[in-house]
Amino acid sequence: MTDASAQPDVLRLRDVSWEQVAHLFARFELRLIAVPDGHGIPGSYWGECEAGVIGSDVYARADTPVHSLLHEACHLLVLAPERRAKVHTDATDSIDEEDATCYLQILLADELPEVGAQRLMADMDAWGYSYRLGSTRAWFEQDAENARDWLLACRWLDGVQAIQRDPPSR
Repeated sequence: MTDASAQPDVLRLRDVSWEQVAHLFARFELRLIAVPDGHGIPGSYWGECEAGVIGSDVYARADTPVHSLLHEACHLLVLAPERRAKVHTDATDSIDEEDATCYLQILLADELPEVGAQRLMADMDAWGYSYRLGSTRAWFEQDAENARDWLLACRWLDGVQAIQRDPPSR
């Protein structure tokens, strides 16, 4: 997407508490790095306003969509520390890791009071994420067993209190 006026109306970093996002990331040993408005975002795979990743750093501008910010951060979270240290721009080509990343970003959205899973899933749909069941919510509730199982196997879900083996009804 190149024309800012053509971009969907989604939550942006400027719409939420920078401090809360930075605190959430710090819990997982990630750093949120501010990029000045109008500058390119280092480590951004998609360019434009999309978040970027380099090592344990997540780069974003005020106009970066929250779903992009969480997505890129979750790419780093699902990686083993030795793999995370080597990431620059493209975090993975693994379908299992991509699915786990999408699932985890929805869960972490509830850690940000101004976001929440419902809004994040709506923003993911508006931005063009596509799932065979037609929506992010349908995928999350009915078709994400592989992502949930992958996160469980990696013990990722052990540290998130509100998450059970069965997905919450949202």
